[in-house]
Amino acid sequence: MAIKQNTKAAALTEIMLAVFRVNGRLLEQGDQLVAPLGLTSARWQVLGAVALAGKPLTAPQIADAMGITRQGAQKQLNKLEEEGFFELRSNPQHKRSPLYALTARGSKSMDAALALQNTWSNGLAAGLSQNDLKQTLHTLNLIYNCLNTPVPMKGAHT
Repeated sequence: MAIKQNTKAAALTEIMLAVFRVNGRLLEQGDQLVAPLGLTSARWQVLGAVALAGKPLTAPQIADAMGITRQGAQKQLNKLEEEGFFELRSNPQHKRSPLYALTARGSKSMDAALALQNTWSNGLAAGLSQNDLKQTLHTLNLIYNCLNTPVPMKGAHT
């Protein structure tokens, strides 16, 4: 017997579906936006993690900052390092987990991506209110924090 969702759970499900749709469209349009720079959304995301941190990071730190798997981050890091966007540095805290630092090419590409993104987001935000944007961010952060609870096991009923 299936458990019926309460009203709040049904609304949360609708939000989850909307986030999935937004994420898909964001990745698709992000790919188009940064394609002239030789980047994809996945590569941009990895470069952005280090740029936002303002310091070299390990693959697990990059993955955590961007909400992706370590393996996914590592795949992009390998390609980006090979193409000269990152350089490896030794990590005194962990010999087998190097630090990834932006090269001049990586920094230049991030600056160009940021300029494109600023133009893009200014256009997208034009039809949205500041209050709606702040409330959306607040709600998404609350949901994110709720997702720290364990996923229920098959057959578990609450």
